[in-house]
Amino acid sequence: MGSVREEQRTAVILGSTGSIGTQAVDIVQRNPRRFRVVGLAAGGGRVDLLAKQAAELDVPLVAVADPDRAGELARALAGHGSRATVLAGPEGVAELAGSECDVVLNGITGALGLESTLAALRAGRTLALANKESLIIGGPLVRGLARPGQIVPVDSEHFAIAQCFPHLPEGELASPAQGHVHARRDEVRRLVVTASGGPFRGRGRDELASVTPADALNHPTWSMGPVITVNSATLVNKGLEVIEANLLFDVPFDRIDVVVHPQSVVHSMVEYVDGSTIAKASPPSMMIPIAYGLGAPDRVPDAAPGMDWTRAHTWTFEPLDHEAFPAVRLACEVGSAGGTAPAVYNAANEEAVDAFLRGNLAFPAIMDTVSRVVSEHQRTERAGGASSHRGHLSLDDVYAADTWARTRARELLARQA
Repeated sequence: MGSVREEQRTAVILGSTGSIGTQAVDIVQRNPRRFRVVGLAAGGGRVDLLAKQAAELDVPLVAVADPDRAGELARALAGHGSRATVLAGPEGVAELAGSECDVVLNGITGALGLESTLAALRAGRTLALANKESLIIGGPLVRGLARPGQIVPVDSEHFAIAQCFPHLPEGELASPAQGHVHARRDEVRRLVVTASGGPFRGRGRDELASVTPADALNHPTWSMGPVITVNSATLVNKGLEVIEANLLFDVPFDRIDVVVHPQSVVHSMVEYVDGSTIAKASPPSMMIPIAYGLGAPDRVPDAAPGMDWTRAHTWTFEPLDHEAFPAVRLACEVGSAGGTAPAVYNAANEEAVDAFLRGNLAFPAIMDTVSRVVSEHQRTERAGGASSHRGHLSLDDVYAADTWARTRARELLARQA
């Protein structure tokens, strides 16, 4: 067995009250000699839980993205016996992301995570990245700041690819897992990203019109927040992951495939030019990639139970139905376009998912809305009315595209209400 480092690592956990964050807190509490949390941040929807975490972990800094909840958080902290300093607003969360620590786990949901990702990278912190949206919408910005290996992917698919991928040479983003595959990068033929298929696997488009938010939130494998669960049902989440894989591993879109694997045991694969494929398998638990994100390049013993190889297993793989679930194909288009296109795709989707969860939009109309907004954005660029900002993307460009896409999506959604 390999040796395990004994020195304690300091960590900042962003999105600590969400699914990723609460699991990260659990890992820290089970491994107090390995990790010490020095900062927590959350959006503000679960203030008492945030205060409770801060007290239990004895953190000196706590940030809340919603500035209107700062006073409530201060009172809750006092009630739990914590004297942590409160930072408020998105700028407070970004300040926390750049504070002194060894690793920043970014588990914030959505586009709000971008500034924190950039702040952590500027400060030279190891970034355990669970907030895929920040890489996707700010790809050139993130790539321009990240040192080779500074980003440790926490998404189970990209964590898997990193372990199956050959050693990453200078200039590439993602940190490979310890004991990486001994192969050359030019020996990689393709990446195979697995998808559970979500709760509606096997249904045609005409069968999706009547599904409800409760149906979409009933994921067969994973327990996640509402937005990412709906994104898994539409396969938008998988589309975002394909863009993320392209950015992290610098593999072109025509060499990244998605395959449906309902058991969610094989988390992704790398195929080599000699016909061999290396796959990473483990039970469907986020504890393993989260623990590695906190501890990289070392593994955390007993982060989660392993596979039970004493019993029979059946794993199945099937092609993705692009007609019923067009999200992946559209994601490849916007990823190839680059510039602000991924930000438009992500923002329009967030607005459509919100409308669906409020009961104001039919499930298939989520992607119809996203496709319409993306198409209008592309037409505007082709007409010369906007710049794609390819190679010259700024944070202002990203936020302007995000704002435009949200506004346009809301206009389209209002007509359907």
